[in-house]
Amino acid sequence: MAFILRPLVTEKMTKITEKFPNRYGFVVRPDANKLQIKQEVEQLYNVTVIDVNTMLYSGKRTGRYTKAGLVKGHKSAFKKAIVTLKEGDTIDFYSNI
Repeated sequence: MAFILRPLVTEKMTKITEKFPNRYGFVVRPDANKLQIKQEVEQLYNVTVIDVNTMLYSGKRTGRYTKAGLVKGHKSAFKKAIVTLKEGDTIDFYSNI
């Protein structure tokens, strides 16, 4: 079962990876636990995972003013996992492009 939805490639996550070269971020399913995330990362990328930290983000309401008036919407809720790998292991997200 696929618990990892996509790798997290943002400006903030890139700064974390530059500071700590063995940490990578993923957006995961909300029902995934740390052991499932660890097993899937090890299986997909052939690396050794030392630690997994997870965070739940709630969806937020948004609104903006346009010519047509106020447009309301919301951002989706998601779960983020930061995975710490064994020293020397790396993941290349851009190899498939």
